[in-house]
Amino acid sequence: MCDVGETTWLDATAQAELVRRGEVSPAELAEQAIARIETVNPKLDAVIRTRFDEARLEAAGDLPDGPFRGVPILLKDLGCTVAGETTAFGIGPLRDVAFPFTSYLAEHFRAAGFVPLGRTNVPELGTTVTTEPKSFPPARNPWNPDHSTGGSSGGSAAAVAAGLVPVAHANDGGGSIRIPASECGLVGLKPTRGRVSQGPLIGEAWAGSTIDGAVTRTVRDAAGILDVIGKPMPGDPYYAPPLPRPLVQEVGADPGRLRIGWLDRPGLEGYLDDPECRAAVAGAARLLESLGHHVEESAPAAMYDQEIIGHFNTIIAADTEATMRAFELLIGRPIGEDEIEPRNVAYRRAGKDLGAVAYLQSRSWLEAWARRMADWWTGHDLLLTPTVGAPPPELGWFTAAGPEEEGVRIISFIPYTAQFNMTGQPAISLPLHWTPGGLPVGVQLVAAYGREDLLVRVASQLEQAAPWSDRHPPIHA
Repeated sequence: MCDVGETTWLDATAQAELVRRGEVSPAELAEQAIARIETVNPKLDAVIRTRFDEARLEAAGDLPDGPFRGVPILLKDLGCTVAGETTAFGIGPLRDVAFPFTSYLAEHFRAAGFVPLGRTNVPELGTTVTTEPKSFPPARNPWNPDHSTGGSSGGSAAAVAAGLVPVAHANDGGGSIRIPASECGLVGLKPTRGRVSQGPLIGEAWAGSTIDGAVTRTVRDAAGILDVIGKPMPGDPYYAPPLPRPLVQEVGADPGRLRIGWLDRPGLEGYLDDPECRAAVAGAARLLESLGHHVEESAPAAMYDQEIIGHFNTIIAADTEATMRAFELLIGRPIGEDEIEPRNVAYRRAGKDLGAVAYLQSRSWLEAWARRMADWWTGHDLLLTPTVGAPPPELGWFTAAGPEEEGVRIISFIPYTAQFNMTGQPAISLPLHWTPGGLPVGVQLVAAYGREDLLVRVASQLEQAAPWSDRHPPIHA
């Protein structure tokens, strides 16, 4: 048996290999991860619900012989529902409600051999970029517990960064995989639209902007997890272009000499423009040049069209109201405005007042805009940007500002991520920079639609040139 110290910082790929070789059992890996969660999580509130007894039985039983057999994982408390288990979506009235169905995504994780240990903290409905929900304690950043983990996959990111588990489920509607990855020093790969099924209940959410994935410590784990969850399912409204081969085979593959454009500051006033984020891009650009790529200052002209925010908020408002009505049916009563956060009250009110024609007009505008955005990639392979507009802010910076100012601050903080939810393109955040105070700052690479293979090749190349796996936060297992 391997002791806790031997497996804590092994990635999921390495842990699965130990299981295959018989050097550690799934039950031993589960016990080690449970011990880490029990010891460290009280300092972080990354995990808000556990299923340790069920996990012990599963790990000791006949697990599927998938590529991650026996590896412990945490599931985000938003999406990835499992029949008979609670998924609260960050909403207090759902904290004790068991869902009646299992998502395809949860089935894929189980078929891969993962052993889920519990659920991670999220902001309410995932509609903000910090994990400080009204109904649950705030998630704390293991690099500095007074700072945000990001959102909406903030609990997942804190848990992986602190070494509680090697990987955790995450999803992304406006940056919610990449933002927490940046703020917690992890790899966060957002897949192409349609790559991961949201069925059987959901065809698309936020007009196709949402997608599931994971936060990881290594590029090979990000690739391997997308290989096992990126399966088209019957009835999906659209499928992503098939990849030429499994993404794990792209790890270490030569990407060739690429043409990469970079952008290090927002194109409009009102967004945060931090020198540490510019420094992160400058460092990544130099590294890419040293690896033989052509790097130039260039970005899509449509990146900061002033109409984007209004149309995207229309989509979110409509989806928020529809989702809340579904939850009200599930619990058998209305959810009062005093039970949810002012941000989501505002979205509900806007969604109720929204007409079908206005909603469709916003979708149509965004579809035309996405075509203008995509044209830039006919002359470039990748776009390099900061992941977010500033290093991790202190807890309360968003939530204590008041409802109107909170919305302004949310928008100001994400100049680079939500655009690629609306276009559906794949993007990855990599931990290539830290502030003098020790806070992580990620950089984002964006590829053309369907080109996760190219992202994995380049991300792997950067990981080899500037390794980050030996950096651990002050609060860790």
